[in-house]
Amino acid sequence: MTRPTLRLIALTALTALGLTGCSLLDEGGHTTPTAGEKPLVLTSFTVIADMAREVGGDRVRVESITKPGAEVHGYEPTPHDIRNVAGASLLLENGFALEGWFDQFTPNVPRVVLSEGIDPILITVGDKAGAPNPHAWMSPAAGQVYVHNIARALGDLVPEHAEEFTRRGEAYAARIGEVRDGLSERLSTIPADRRFLATCEGAFSYLARDAGLEEGYLWAVNQENEGTPQQMADLIAQVRERQVPTVFCESTVSDKAQREVAAATGATLAGPLYVDSLSDGPPVGSYLELLRYDLDLIADGLSR
Repeated sequence: MTRPTLRLIALTALTALGLTGCSLLDEGGHTTPTAGEKPLVLTSFTVIADMAREVGGDRVRVESITKPGAEVHGYEPTPHDIRNVAGASLLLENGFALEGWFDQFTPNVPRVVLSEGIDPILITVGDKAGAPNPHAWMSPAAGQVYVHNIARALGDLVPEHAEEFTRRGEAYAARIGEVRDGLSERLSTIPADRRFLATCEGAFSYLARDAGLEEGYLWAVNQENEGTPQQMADLIAQVRERQVPTVFCESTVSDKAQREVAAATGATLAGPLYVDSLSDGPPVGSYLELLRYDLDLIADGLSR
């Protein structure tokens, strides 16, 4: 079968999916933009979509598969997602087993794991360490690694603009570095005996490590039976022992169990904190805003 015939078959398949005018398949089965079209870069969630837009500028078109406010761990892809992936030139994912649902998509689209090069923090349940905690982007230092990996991936995708992606990535990483450098100073107001971050999900391990905070939570990452009586009893005991003034919950999960912890201990429930998703507008319309917002909320809550 000739190459033109293969491309005609690819175009017919894309047309059947409602993707007329989108990318075609190259000889390796990858999608390539048609003339004058910007490559479509799809990300698994909104935080890394914002990172990719900062690095890619107007040279690529970036879209997030999950929308603002969505819970990314157990996301169920829609037919629209599958059609969208068929027209993508690149998929950017977090890795560390965050997006198991990504495997439902076509293997013909190149995938880049942005957590590559980051030392994982393992999820500890009882006295056993298990899988990597996937929320590495909550560390500004790790966020800079994400940016480096994005710049390299976009440079491979659009080589003629690789130097521009590198420059944009370096400038963006420097802005993230300003947040990283101010982390200790912002949290220095927290008394030593109150440097305990109590959340619903164990999504702050990397941030807590950077900030010198101990971490407690109702459940680890994406567990079933979230907020069980035993989980609440354990966290209540920790909050009482440390006399923690404020507990927190994340924007994409229910805070019902954490409200009971607050009521039982006299602590204030503040938040929500943002982790897995940006908001649709204020207060956290970007990754940098997410970091600053969460740091301010934590510092204010634990300094009471």
